This record gives sequence, C-alpha cells and structure tokens, in this order.
Amino acid sequence: MSFTDNLRVWLRENDYDINDLNKQGRHGNSAVMKAAREANIDVVKELIGRGANLDIKNVDGNTALWNACFGSSYECFYALIDAGIDVDSMNDNGVTALMYCASAGKDDFVKLLIENNADVTLENLDGFKAIDLAVTPKIFKMLKNATAPQAN
Repeated sequence: MSFTDNLRVWLRENDYDINDLNKQGRHGNSAVMKAAREANIDVVKELIGRGANLDIKNVDGNTALWNACFGSSYECFYALIDAGIDVDSMNDNGVTALMYCASAGKDDFVKLLIENNADVTLENLDGFKAIDLAVTPKIFKMLKNATAPQAN
C-alpha cells in the first residue's frame, strides 16, 4: 500500500518515520497525536486508516484525543472517536480529556465528550472530578446535568 504524497511529506517534515507510524517524537507525541493537535484531519485519517496506535501516550500521559481537544479540532475529535479511542484515558495526573476541557473552558468539547459517554464520575490524583474543575457556569451545568441520577 503506497503512502499519499501529503502523508509522506508531513511525516518527513515532522521527523516521523514512514516505516514506524507509532514512533514517538518530541515530547513523546506520536504522529497521530501531533497531527490531531495541529487539526490536520487528512493526516489523522490516513494514520488511523493505516493502523496508528491510538493508545500511545506522550510524556505527560496524554493521548491523541487530548491533543484534538487542545487543538480544538472537531474533525480530528470525531475521527478518533469513530476509530475507538479511549474517551476516558487518564494522563500521569489522572486527568481525562473531559477534565482538561472543563478546566480550559472548552464547553463545546465538554458537550461532545459527554455525548460520547465520557465518565463524569472519574477523579484525578487530587480527588477532583470534571465538575470540580469547571471554569464556567455553562460547563458546570452541563456536568451537573450529566451526573444527575437517571429516572427509571
């Protein structure tokens, strides 16, 4: 299977190995992590299609999903979700993408993560849940509604 010119050039320019798509580069980021952070959906899709490992974590313990949220890329977020990435992966501090988004004021990604079954009850190493880290009333309300007991 041949590589597209776009992927070949991107890998070379970013010092990744075309023969090892899971090679970790600067800060431990794999190619799919870096592409997601840059919101480069074409590269993300091609790497996923070529079997890039979505469980790899960088030096902080973050995954490609965290990077997609950081880069505010809806397309990369959905591509990773559709590929089955772990929505509740915790970094070295026990922080999930949901906790990060709640603490960074990324209400649109908090909503998307909740819609994609992110566990709102998880706690980081300091014992905080996403709702404890919410920086806006809107995010707090979303998380509070997501934690409300379900009616029978």
